[in-house]
Amino acid sequence: MRVLRAFGIAIGALVILAVGLYGPATLLAPLPNATMAERDVTESTDGTPPALPDAGASAIAESAEGPVIARAGESEPVPMAGIAKVVTALVVLDAHPMSADEEGETVPITSRDFLRYNDYRDAGARVVTVYTDDTWSQRAMLQAVLLGSSNNHADTLAAWAFGSVDAYVNEAAKWLAQHELTDTTVVDATGLSPDDVSTASDLSRLAALAMANPVIPTVLEQDVSGIAEVRGVENTTSYMAERNVTGISRSFTTQAGICLLFAATVPVDDTTYTFYGAMVRMPDWDSLDASMSALMDSAEKGVHTGPVLPEGTPVATFTTPWGATADGVIGSSAAVTRWVGASPVVHVTTNGFALATEGDIVATASVSEGASTSDIPVKIDKTVHAPDVLWRLSHPIELIPAFVDQIFGG
Repeated sequence: MRVLRAFGIAIGALVILAVGLYGPATLLAPLPNATMAERDVTESTDGTPPALPDAGASAIAESAEGPVIARAGESEPVPMAGIAKVVTALVVLDAHPMSADEEGETVPITSRDFLRYNDYRDAGARVVTVYTDDTWSQRAMLQAVLLGSSNNHADTLAAWAFGSVDAYVNEAAKWLAQHELTDTTVVDATGLSPDDVSTASDLSRLAALAMANPVIPTVLEQDVSGIAEVRGVENTTSYMAERNVTGISRSFTTQAGICLLFAATVPVDDTTYTFYGAMVRMPDWDSLDASMSALMDSAEKGVHTGPVLPEGTPVATFTTPWGATADGVIGSSAAVTRWVGASPVVHVTTNGFALATEGDIVATASVSEGASTSDIPVKIDKTVHAPDVLWRLSHPIELIPAFVDQIFGG
């Protein structure tokens, strides 16, 4: 079909030439579109990239869905220690949801749970005391698991929710796949096994998932009360609260080193910017403290509110076949609160045009910076005029086929 159409256009052009319509055809033919060349964009608001440590593995993200903002250190899955308990809490809450102000369902303590407590205590693992025939609420169990990092409570909660720890592990695998945490594996409810592994990138998104759950933030923020308080649950996750950091999990095993899962908030003008992260396999507490302080310093310097690119920034140059040129410049865009670390990546697309008046929107710029991408209108910076008669008459090859196609091609 395309070949026949091209043949028809060629025949039509010959007919026009033969009957003396050369002049009208070149003067009335539609003009060819301008060509576009993207320009390098190096201008950037003063910013500071996220400061992440070389030791261990670390990453930060803006949300559970988007890509990470930055990562450093080991990229392969590594042991994650007690962070696995956050997976336990989220998988259980998915199966047994509760509202943020509820105590949730009742979780009885059986003789099997008392034996778990004794076994973990004798092995020197972190525990919270239970007795047979205790009655714990679901919230109290979460306090013991998340705040107290209780290994016996993690097993009890998983077995209560799914019938056994093994059944929980199967459900956790489905949950991780559903949330596209493909580099994360859990083989128990506690994180004590070296086979409970994840990447820092996955864990930063896990932190975002945890804080998006309506229950988890209340467990982290509220005072321990009731049976959890009586049995000695203490908040082991709180970390750098004076710098607006919320510790979601803070733990240690020999294989995993020191591990922190966190959310952090930076005040910016009249709003705030929140990001989520993980630092795992840190060699010691001093290294973790120094690394988190450096990260928060870089956040306070690097987070800004403003347009992704200043209005008027040239992002493309348009050139017509008759030699007219004009720049495509960034139009107005909404202010965005984001972490500014480097020059953005800009990709410009256009539907094509031959003529344009200054200020016309002629393209769209997709601007990516960190984990954020914004689509911004691109305006022409000056009017693109039509060519003169001499150019039209001297360019039949460009114009006559277009004229014939307009008349006969549809």
